[in-house]
Amino acid sequence: MLRHLRLPRFTPPQLIALTFALGIVIGGLLLALPFAHAPGKHVSLLTAFFTATSALCVTGLNVVDPGTTWSLAGQIIILLLIQVGGLGIVTFGTLFAFLSGRRIGFGERLRLAQQLNALEVGGVVDLLRRIVLYTAVIEGIGALLLYPRFAALEGPLRGAYFAVFHAVSAFNNAGFALYPDNLMRFVSDPLITGVISALVISGGLGFLTFIGLQLYRRDPRAFRLSLNTRIALATTAFLLLAGTLTVAAFEWNNPKTLGPLPLGGKLLGSVFQAVVPRTAGFNSVDYGGLTQATLFITTLLMFVGANPGSTGGGIKTTTFFVLVTSAWSMVRGRGEMVAFRRRIDSELVVRAGVVTVLSLTLVVTALLVLTLTDAKLPFLNLAFEAFSAFATVGLSINTTPLISPAGQIVLILLMYLGRIGPLTFAIALARPSRRGVGYPADRNVLIG
Repeated sequence: MLRHLRLPRFTPPQLIALTFALGIVIGGLLLALPFAHAPGKHVSLLTAFFTATSALCVTGLNVVDPGTTWSLAGQIIILLLIQVGGLGIVTFGTLFAFLSGRRIGFGERLRLAQQLNALEVGGVVDLLRRIVLYTAVIEGIGALLLYPRFAALEGPLRGAYFAVFHAVSAFNNAGFALYPDNLMRFVSDPLITGVISALVISGGLGFLTFIGLQLYRRDPRAFRLSLNTRIALATTAFLLLAGTLTVAAFEWNNPKTLGPLPLGGKLLGSVFQAVVPRTAGFNSVDYGGLTQATLFITTLLMFVGANPGSTGGGIKTTTFFVLVTSAWSMVRGRGEMVAFRRRIDSELVVRAGVVTVLSLTLVVTALLVLTLTDAKLPFLNLAFEAFSAFATVGLSINTTPLISPAGQIVLILLMYLGRIGPLTFAIALARPSRRGVGYPADRNVLIG
């Protein structure tokens, strides 16, 4: 009888949405158990689910302090959720199937390609091997570099644990830290801020981008960088430089942030605050003391986010590039959009517009609900919180612990939808459409 039982067949977007939802449920239930709580701490079921969502969606928003609220077992659960969420649940499922010797079918390859934003299905299993190796090597190097500082502060064994936790959290752009002030005590520490920044950039660079750079470095003549890689690298460099300059300009003499620091601390603080909006969530200064101009720029950086196929969130750098370049081409009167001597198809422009519109609609709708559930909190704080949750960043103007239970549910939904992507979620819910009658095009619609 079981042989004739038909199990539902999920499309790749549906599987991604379902596995992340299931992961949140499992993680939340585990964190709700007493063994996951520090001695003398009682954590509600909502707090457990909020933390599980933040960890699995590699966000970093917290309603409680991770270092003092959760036991060692609870922190390890959070760390595992971060690692699984950063690489993707479908990625891990395929990895386990591969290690067990089971044949990877075309359907699984298709789902993995969707999870990794791979352009081709054929070599996706080899791509998986490279990604896992890349992740293990970068996180291992980061932990080794962080160990001397944490060992001096926490002791050899505890220092090793702190080094591994923060390395994994940084590479996966999660933003979870084990100190009550996050990383504010290390604002002038070049080792901690430098290594964490490098890990954040490495994770946000994108697996496909990194592998493309590897192949190009081996043989520049045989392998050319793809247009996607060129756009991702150029946009990343521009956003990091622009973010550093704007933070330095607006915060250099601010007595609440960079003002009291020496020259080296100001430079490190400026760079670090430009790196973390790329969906990392760490902070080395008090975001409650930032100027409104810096908060506005940070919000824009959070919304753009990291590169596609990375551990970061946001609408992605390539989406931002395509939108800006298409607008510039339209202003200049060009009929087609060209970047790096390559023509970008108009369908990609439409897709970038759809992703941006859906994302903004989602954030604005959630913000509207937050203004009703948490009317006592400043609008700027709520807006910053909404963009941070959707872009899976984790930065906050000291607002997250003050959010009401209803507001926390809104943020949970934002983190979930931001991690899997609003377009992926919409496709997962949509019914497959049949091609019907083709209608004639009409250009007599006035735009702008």
